[in-house]
Amino acid sequence: MAKDGNAALTGRRRFLQSLAGGSAAAVALSQSWTAHAQGRRAAEPDMDAGKTGFKIKRVTASSLFTRGDFDYGGVKKTMGGGGCYVEIETENGTIGTGMTAIVDTNAVAYIINSAAGRALIGMDALRNEEIWNRLYWMLSPRGQTGLAGHVMSSIDIAVWDIKGKALGVPVATLLGGARARVPVYATFGPANFTIDELVAVATAMKAQGIVNLKMVVGNGAIEARHDAAMDTIIEEDIQRVAAVRKAVGDDVNLMVDGNCGFDLPGAERLVRGIMPYRITFFEEPLAQNDVQLMAELRKRTGITLAAGQNDTLAYQYRDMILAEAVDYIQPNVMMAGGYTQVAKIAGMAQAFNIDITNAGAGALQNMHLHAGLQNGGYCEWHLPWMTFDKIIYRNMPEPVDGFLTIPDVPGLGIVPDQDAIREASKPPRRGGGGSGGD
Repeated sequence: MAKDGNAALTGRRRFLQSLAGGSAAAVALSQSWTAHAQGRRAAEPDMDAGKTGFKIKRVTASSLFTRGDFDYGGVKKTMGGGGCYVEIETENGTIGTGMTAIVDTNAVAYIINSAAGRALIGMDALRNEEIWNRLYWMLSPRGQTGLAGHVMSSIDIAVWDIKGKALGVPVATLLGGARARVPVYATFGPANFTIDELVAVATAMKAQGIVNLKMVVGNGAIEARHDAAMDTIIEEDIQRVAAVRKAVGDDVNLMVDGNCGFDLPGAERLVRGIMPYRITFFEEPLAQNDVQLMAELRKRTGITLAAGQNDTLAYQYRDMILAEAVDYIQPNVMMAGGYTQVAKIAGMAQAFNIDITNAGAGALQNMHLHAGLQNGGYCEWHLPWMTFDKIIYRNMPEPVDGFLTIPDVPGLGIVPDQDAIREASKPPRRGGGGSGGD
């Protein structure tokens, strides 16, 4: 065992040292490390994926961009959406799919197709912890965040899709099966909507039984913080929030999302202006999700805060909780390491009696998390993002009376439209994160 352990350590060191030598060397050594790991597993026949047929034989990623129709409450617009779509196929033909967004999806697809995916060939798709660990030491050996988290997330989602299909149960059941359906909130109001458009869409959502609503505030505020435009943006936002609250009444939960768009003085002024309108939570108000400043804003104003949709490693959520910066954390399985890591983040939050809630879109992936875990919360039904999903998936579930029921189908329970995916992956493609940024 000591000899095998030393060999493994030597192989890991060689791989990490190669990262500075260019992508070609990284790919070559990742294949070498894969071969080494396969050699070790050959001596462990009870753990051999060959017995079950779930060895990974293909990992592919595609950067997608679509244009879809937004049509709610008489407000009709054409909206762009995009993401990085991942497929993993095993030797027995089982295919799992994953997705990530709010990032340069061309870059994510390149990393998966040129390096990360190749490193997984021959691994057992049912061993999600081993796969996650392999990717972590390949992409984030010193705790780097960013693109690595998106790569790991999209692959991990696909792995769990395969696990669900292998065992014949939904992913939500694998995660614990806490509930059969999840409450949704609708992100209905992008920052560029007029007050009349906001009111029309919000009232349409309420008529459909969705009584949890979220709108965006702070359109360009952080860029205007040194001139008079900041005051104008804040005053306009107060008017927008007031108009929506008046239109939907007091029996609707109303949330606002700053998209990390304010400095502390601007966020505080906005909070004091919208406090009379009973805000359920203010999501990501401050630039860079600054933990210390969020804690200060919460202490000064008493506003309920939520954050974390773009964070990719568990320590970032730990820091938010310990600093008392948030009331809800918002890990998104499309960005925060997939189900494997987010389940651990949720467990950490539960130890502090903090619930999780979804943000950053991806309802079809995140609904399983919130249905599976005891401290799951709202799932975000992001109206602009859903224009993308409705193109990409054929059998998308829809909320009924404000709840999304988990499909009683193995895995994720969604079927990709391969023709639509091929069309959406044709160049020219936008490299950004699509419409899931709220």
